[in-house]
Amino acid sequence: MSKKHPIIAITGSSGAGTTTVKCAFEHIFFRLGLKPLVIEGDSFHRYDRVEMRAQIDKARREGRHFSHFSIEANILDELENVFRHYGETGTARRRFYVHNEAESQRLGGYKPGTFTPWEEVPAGTDLLFYEGLHGGVITDRINVRKYVDLLVGVVPIVNLEWIQKIHRDTAERGYKPEDVTETILRRMDDYVKVITPQFSQTDINFQRVPTVDTSNPFIARDIPTPDESFVIIRFKEPGKFNVDFPYLLAMLQNSFMSRHNSIVIPGGKMGLAMEIIFRPILERMMADREKG
Repeated sequence: MSKKHPIIAITGSSGAGTTTVKCAFEHIFFRLGLKPLVIEGDSFHRYDRVEMRAQIDKARREGRHFSHFSIEANILDELENVFRHYGETGTARRRFYVHNEAESQRLGGYKPGTFTPWEEVPAGTDLLFYEGLHGGVITDRINVRKYVDLLVGVVPIVNLEWIQKIHRDTAERGYKPEDVTETILRRMDDYVKVITPQFSQTDINFQRVPTVDTSNPFIARDIPTPDESFVIIRFKEPGKFNVDFPYLLAMLQNSFMSRHNSIVIPGGKMGLAMEIIFRPILERMMADREKG
């Protein structure tokens, strides 16, 4: 961890809603006039799209579990090095994974499913902001978590997460529902062993719980709206960030405490809750940064 060069990481499964949280942080960065270095988790995949398909087919023939969630499918030692180096120097290197044609045009014409070259990012940013699958990973040889000053988990109940992934991948990426279902099943072992343990490491968790029937996510016609949900916000150590629960309850109408470190809010209040919770944390980080 580094007061001079703080690191914020948003971690969650594919389809969990980490992009929504990323957008909320972007708004706060803008309002506070902060310049973040944005690091995307997909850029630390070990294989491009074609190579990954070959690796998946090979694992299937050998009876092994293999997915983008897998430790060995990612260069997490490089992610650890990026976090460590940024914390020490305020500089880092990064690359981008090109998801589609729109990103291809924006990133210089590199083919979708491939990576851009690594580039050195000079000093001058206020913090590093990571969004991806592995921001809190700890293994016997890698500890990404120890370099993160604020680790935020995004983890809807699993049926809702599946609904969100199925709808996103079919609507935005052109996959067939049965193909997305196969991916969910193939990733389940790694989900349990790699993704889930990170939520015991997070400083703050956001878990969306729908109030409508999601018992069969594979036939759901739409995603439950925020107003059809509650969000459970769990603080691992409320004192670490001086969480003022009475203030949160007063500001977030119809919210309530479910445990000593957890507050439940209406789903439609999630954006406001993030603003209220994260803004003072960021202000404190920047004040500590100025002190050196």
